[in-house]
Amino acid sequence: MAKKKKVLFECQSCGLTSPKWMGKCTNCGSWDSLVELNEDQQEVIKLSSSISNTQGAKAQSITKVEESSFERFSSKDEELDLVLGGGIVPGSLTLIGGSPGVGKSTLLLKIGANIAKSGKNVLYVTGEESEGQIKIRANRLDANEENLYILNEIKLEQILVELSERKYDLLIIDSIQTMYSETISSAPGSVTQVRQITFDLMRIAKERQLSTFIIGHITKEGSIAGPRVLEHMVDTVLYFEGDSSKELRILRGFKNRFGPTNEIGVFEMRAEGLVSAKDISSRFFDAAKDQSGSALTVVMEGSRPIVLEVQALVAESYASNPKRQATGFDNNRLNMLLALLERKLEIPLNNYDVFINITGGIKVMETSADLAILAAIISSFRNRAVSKETLFIGEVSLVGDVREVSQLDSRLKEAKMLNITKALVPKKPKESHGVKCYIADEVTKLIEWM
Repeated sequence: MAKKKKVLFECQSCGLTSPKWMGKCTNCGSWDSLVELNEDQQEVIKLSSSISNTQGAKAQSITKVEESSFERFSSKDEELDLVLGGGIVPGSLTLIGGSPGVGKSTLLLKIGANIAKSGKNVLYVTGEESEGQIKIRANRLDANEENLYILNEIKLEQILVELSERKYDLLIIDSIQTMYSETISSAPGSVTQVRQITFDLMRIAKERQLSTFIIGHITKEGSIAGPRVLEHMVDTVLYFEGDSSKELRILRGFKNRFGPTNEIGVFEMRAEGLVSAKDISSRFFDAAKDQSGSALTVVMEGSRPIVLEVQALVAESYASNPKRQATGFDNNRLNMLLALLERKLEIPLNNYDVFINITGGIKVMETSADLAILAAIISSFRNRAVSKETLFIGEVSLVGDVREVSQLDSRLKEAKMLNITKALVPKKPKESHGVKCYIADEVTKLIEWM
């Protein structure tokens, strides 16, 4: 009796596999996105799902395991080295995502030229632009180096041939969605193609100690297009944040097997390309004059303190459901803080629209900005300006307490460097660094200050 053929369907939007066809993907909600995979494509899934060594291995005590050591080499860019944890690790596979026009290709071409200048061979593979277009950008970036090689190719097999003919120290793929392999009968950018190509690049990177950077497109939701296994396979995942119409760009690490994941790099887009931003703290707030609806705080991005300006606008609403909208801040947390204002401070905001904005394009990921959010809202509601020499630091709880935050000394030291003289803090710091601190352990004390 003939063996029954195994049937497998895969979603072309998110990579979900199913033994039967479905009109709507249960994972991402896409309609009519499941296609049937042939035997070769099913084999690719088996290979990529078993990335680790398939040879038999025996368990051993962790006390007998030798610690792995690796040496980094600098990308010649301070901000990128900071995000990567100190530099590029030989044999690492790094994925960089971001919206179109944010500067992914510009940054990597400049980094490739920096490394080529030190005598290392760099291969820049482009599937979206011609060599002539890359040359024009290289002229603008002053990236014409003898050891920087450009390859206009989308076929994986041809890229592997080039890698075998010359020893390279760095490989840049722009972008992974344009590449395809002849062994897979599906279109470039499909889930199966992206999975197979990433698996092959990962294998080559580890075997030859070839540091590899991959540029990935993002979806309209902001995540990298393709299967989630793509982010699991690579060693490092970096996202570019920022509006392409503004000068500042933020490179944030979301995964790093060789370093911390809470660091950010700040770049500035100039005529000569992306360059590391200097004196970034003064770029996120305007110290020119005091205005209502504005308050300052300090957030920690990894090991770096950044002084931010929080802007609030409270306007009378004529709708049955007033608007609550935040840019750069969690909208759910904003609703919680507004409810706290009405309950604890008896500020009637149920008939007002409230808008919050974090200047500079930074997204606040921690709760230390809660006190500044409340100060900006109260300032806008009462139309009273807050001094730009005053800082608000503290996490606000649901019961109205102001909780202490980490690394308060580092925050105050950064504030002093920017000529900030006063600060509302939840507890007395060990070292104030010349900043006069006022204790506000409850939100009711904020009213007394305002």
